[in-house]
Amino acid sequence: MSTIFNFSRLGALLTKEFIQMRRDRITFAMMLGVPLIQLLLFGYAINNDPKQLPAALVTMSNDNYTRAMVSALETTRYYRFDHVAISAEEAEKLMARGEVVFVVTIPSDFAHRVDSNDRPQILIEADATDPSVASGAISTLGTVAQNALLRERGMEAAADENAAGALDVVVHRRYNPEGISQYNIVPGLLGVILQMTMVMMTSIALTRETERGTMENLLAMPASPLEIMLGKVVPYLSVGAVQVVVVLAASRLLFGIPFVGSVWMLFAVILAFVLALVLLGYFISTIARTQMQALQLTFFFFLPSILLSGFMFPFRGMPLWAQWIGELFPITHFLRIVRALMLKGAEFPEIAWETSILVIFIFAYATIALMRFRRTLD
Repeated sequence: MSTIFNFSRLGALLTKEFIQMRRDRITFAMMLGVPLIQLLLFGYAINNDPKQLPAALVTMSNDNYTRAMVSALETTRYYRFDHVAISAEEAEKLMARGEVVFVVTIPSDFAHRVDSNDRPQILIEADATDPSVASGAISTLGTVAQNALLRERGMEAAADENAAGALDVVVHRRYNPEGISQYNIVPGLLGVILQMTMVMMTSIALTRETERGTMENLLAMPASPLEIMLGKVVPYLSVGAVQVVVVLAASRLLFGIPFVGSVWMLFAVILAFVLALVLLGYFISTIARTQMQALQLTFFFFLPSILLSGFMFPFRGMPLWAQWIGELFPITHFLRIVRALMLKGAEFPEIAWETSILVIFIFAYATIALMRFRRTLD
């Protein structure tokens, strides 16, 4: 054989590779799909300065000063008052469930103190579990509120001279008063680490059997598809348990993350989350034909779930369509639960809805995986 470079042989090799690439549809889709997803998500969905944040208004009066204050806050586009004129107890529950980011409390004697030049006060409580979410809204709060009050009193011409003493805005950053970013990032890392390892390891559960040639022996065993699935995914639950212990211990010892909720409730939620992840990985293994394809599909799922779950970027800062997509990932709901339990000390009613979503994911992934497995027996 001639060792001299030959264009005919090179052309034959290139033709072979293109044919192989066309046959490997999953790899070809990844080559086109991943850059497109990155472009769309980073270009349209990611926003570090979220607007239209849900807020609750606690007040017993409806005077012109209160209306001017609320209108001014809404004009900044940071606040969206979805709950108006509710009690303090209702507002507390809404913030604990994560349904509102701000609670604005205007006292009943607000108008009287304004007319008496008695330096009125308003209280704004912000959910600071994610410090980046409320930072923009809080930074513009004092100036906007005071100027709105001065305009309502017809004193806008003297705004610069009177703004300093016109209004006292009291801001309480709930659950994370110092705005420490680790309090938000480290609990979220628990979900990210579990998702990355659990889905990846179980996604190659069946494909490894096929590549090693032991799939025929597995199918010849007198075991049902459900028994095979449980035999593949249950061992990984112990791996997940070790990771949970390591991450929780490190978060407490190294970063001093507070834990004010129920430990047993957290473990129960983690178990549901890990079970959903291993079933998802098993479902991916019924689609892929090789371990490389399984890893590619895992990455294809991993990328948008991290970007749209609220781990890296504020969830409420994304457009509505991106939030709808983010709701389709188990990690989105898990992050809300783990932050609520660790930082807010939430009780079961506050996390019941998100927990039920995780249970739905478990049954959905298990059902689809079993259906796919039966079709792959042919």
